[in-house]
Amino acid sequence: MRTILERAHVHLEPGQHQTARDIGGAEGLGVEWLEADGLGGFASGTVLGVRTRRYHATLLVAANPPADRFVLVQGVEAWIETDTGVYALSTNVYDGDVSHPDGISHLRGFQHDPWPRWRFELPDGTVVVAELFVPRGLSLAVCSWTREAGRGTAFLRVRPMLGPRDPHGLHELNDALDDGVAVRDRRVIWRPYAGVPAIEALDSGTYEHAPEWFRRVLYIEERARGLPDREDVFSPGEFTFELGSERAELLLGTPEAMAALGAEPSARAAAASLRSRELDRRKHAVMRARDSYIVRRGEGSSIIAGYPWFGEWGRDTFIAMRGLCIATGALDEAASMIDAWVGEVSEGMLPNRLAERGSIPEYNSVDASLWFGVVVCELLAALARARRPLAPAREQAWLAAIDAIIAGFTAGTRHGIRVDDDGLVAAGEPGVQLTWMDAKVGDWVVTPRIGKPVEVQALWCNLLALASRRRPELMPRAELARASFQRFVNPERGMLFDVIDVDHERGRTDGSLRPNQIYAVGGLPLPVVDGALARQIVEVVEAQLLTPIGLRTLAASDHGYTGHYGGGVAERDGAYHQGTVWPHLMGAFVEAWLRVHGRTPETIAQARSRFLVPLREHLGHAGLGHVSEIADAEPPHTPRGAPFQAWGLGELIRIEAMLAPQG
Repeated sequence: MRTILERAHVHLEPGQHQTARDIGGAEGLGVEWLEADGLGGFASGTVLGVRTRRYHATLLVAANPPADRFVLVQGVEAWIETDTGVYALSTNVYDGDVSHPDGISHLRGFQHDPWPRWRFELPDGTVVVAELFVPRGLSLAVCSWTREAGRGTAFLRVRPMLGPRDPHGLHELNDALDDGVAVRDRRVIWRPYAGVPAIEALDSGTYEHAPEWFRRVLYIEERARGLPDREDVFSPGEFTFELGSERAELLLGTPEAMAALGAEPSARAAAASLRSRELDRRKHAVMRARDSYIVRRGEGSSIIAGYPWFGEWGRDTFIAMRGLCIATGALDEAASMIDAWVGEVSEGMLPNRLAERGSIPEYNSVDASLWFGVVVCELLAALARARRPLAPAREQAWLAAIDAIIAGFTAGTRHGIRVDDDGLVAAGEPGVQLTWMDAKVGDWVVTPRIGKPVEVQALWCNLLALASRRRPELMPRAELARASFQRFVNPERGMLFDVIDVDHERGRTDGSLRPNQIYAVGGLPLPVVDGALARQIVEVVEAQLLTPIGLRTLAASDHGYTGHYGGGVAERDGAYHQGTVWPHLMGAFVEAWLRVHGRTPETIAQARSRFLVPLREHLGHAGLGHVSEIADAEPPHTPRGAPFQAWGLGELIRIEAMLAPQG
């Protein structure tokens, strides 16, 4: 069995291929698309069709929705045979910076809506459109090819590329892989490994079993991130379609997804039915993107923090929920999410990350519990406005969780989290990262923020004030915390300290100019400061931290500022909160800006022009239709990190609602 690289060396003449460096700067290679299945699985890739990440896949599924993910099908190799020759429709990059075959040279267009579509124009005038979509609720990818122009007979040949594995890992050639095949009820079935979901294919062509390994596939984005970047991919065989007036259809999915299609459907009938259903629900681009993060969890719903590598994260869930669910009126969905998290309260804390594949929940967040409490109060208020009250027992369970959080913080809980004698929350111990600025490399906590972080106090003040509306006995504690918040005022810089009582030393302060102070003015139901000080805070943040797509995490004038995010793990994590821009902070900033400037038709129009329009423009870069996790602090503010992030999109939706015309 020869490898694809061996064949490439045999058949390619000098000049017939491009190197990875040639295509690395090509427009579109850094722009990615996402098709999520609503179960935790997804398909993703680049506009150019070149897989640059280990996470890029045609079929990536969640075996235990939304957790326990597996990459089942990395992609498909495709080529057309016409009367004039053989033409590739795909491209991979291999070890040695060689790209092969040359499908990218025939690519003439890409369309994202309603799902990814690539237009190929061949030298003989043949035009082929390839499409891929993932139907919601099924671990399934629908691939199709249509010939829109051309003469004579044309045959499409397609090889699925398998490498069943954990999405965070890589696959290697091995003898344990079962390279056999089964054919049943017009389905082709592969079971490469025990303990990994089987892969089934339903097609409108014919299948020939011809196992082959593709060696040393290179993922250039992983290389740029300083991570393992090469793998071996297995291809079990080849599908052949006569490409005439009808689409060539190839459905790839799990046995459960295939069974859901019904008894012995044809590939064309199944694809047509799924295509029609998907068109109906993809009419609004932002809602389509929003649906990507909402996934099934048991009988309820949950939020995936981001793609391609995040799962269910507590802090991210509650911040994202405000825009993805409450602002869009999806209150029942939000309620089912709260139900799932209520049972996770332990010693007054909620985990920052739920268990997955044998792990245990991680209780290492001081603010996740506080965000939970604030969002529960916001959701209850939204349900009341909508005249959709909860059943008494259900509401009582939510409120009991809030009470347990307040009691746990008051009594003291993990990692030095406790309410101090000034009514504020102290938190932290060496070696542990508790706030959202949580980068850690080995034993190095980049921004430890031990003491009393400013946004934690804003959250605590909000939670006490909101809870005191039904528990008046909490009012004195709420008033004490708010009065003590004045300790954060930094008169020398006209702003707030980022942390006070640093390392639990009374009076020691951290005067770094960071965006966390904005939550004292906006981003939460109740401002903690107002008047001239609030305006000063907004002005300082706007002048030194604001960029077109988010707030810098550290001012350029401060020690440790890093303008660009890149390099290996240590370099990237070292820059993660040291200047790097975070788009989700725009929600709090815009709300703060409106509070200090007043909500008038003029200020709304100004805010839309200055803050919303640039953020909307970002939707056409990096993750198409989505908001990136982070971006470089310095212009041109290149998007970095995960290209699809839930709380970034959630806050964009919330900003849209804030800036909706009055009337």
